[in-house]
Amino acid sequence: MYRDRIVLTSRDILEKEFKIDTRGYRPQEVDRFLDMIIKDYEEMNSIMRELEREKKQLVEDNISLKQEVRNLKTKIEVLAESEGSSTTNADMLRRISKLEKIIYGKE
Repeated sequence: MYRDRIVLTSRDILEKEFKIDTRGYRPQEVDRFLDMIIKDYEEMNSIMRELEREKKQLVEDNISLKQEVRNLKTKIEVLAESEGSSTTNADMLRRISKLEKIIYGKE
């Protein structure tokens, strides 16, 4: 996914050759710095792979939970239908509250 957005690989960095001028940089310093960059680059790639695995697991968990919610909603609807016209006190209080809001204009 991210591979097409990253220009350099750790191998590109490792194999990079610089031209040396009389007033150029010290090759040992450049090599040490490039080694640090390579190490960071490889760590970044490792972190990205780990995050991709984690994302995949979270997506699968999300799908599973959504399916569970759908199943539970279906069960609730079936139970509500099987109870028929029996209402609870809580249902009556909610209905009364809604009616009071309509009558007194407080929505």
